Amino acid sequence: MLKSFEHIGMTVSDMDRAIDFYCGLLGLRLHLRKTMADGSGIAFLDAGGGMLEIFAPAGGAARAVDVPESTAGLRHLTFLFENVDETFARLEQAGVEIKERPRLAVNAEVLHKVAFLRDPDGIQIELAEKRTSGVDSLRSAGNDRS
Repeated sequence: MLKSFEHIGMTVSDMDRAIDFYCGLLGLRLHLRKTMADGSGIAFLDAGGGMLEIFAPAGGAARAVDVPESTAGLRHLTFLFENVDETFARLEQAGVEIKERPRLAVNAEVLHKVAFLRDPDGIQIELAEKRTSGVDSLRSAGNDRS
């Protein structure tokens, strides 16, 4: 029986730079970091509902290439935020490479607003926000009457 989503693994070119991006800018939490005997590095970053495992080969890695629409593969990593506009503005100010500015989600049944950017290795990152219900809006505004 399935318990939960555990982690996704990916290769990065520079461990410090990746941790600075994912933890420092996106807000993931460093759970474990190790250097292997061959000089490669591995780290697990807690994303709240699963982990991101990053592997940095000792000799570095080439920049990521987008998966063409007609090719199977992972297209992007999505992280859920309370406010896409605020998060996007902060990341843009930090000089993060932008792919697509905030807009309403095509899949409105699942998400409200999205934006796309790239991590330091060119991997596509989606910032996502869910629509808040009327009850959630009242609570977040401090007007909880329940």
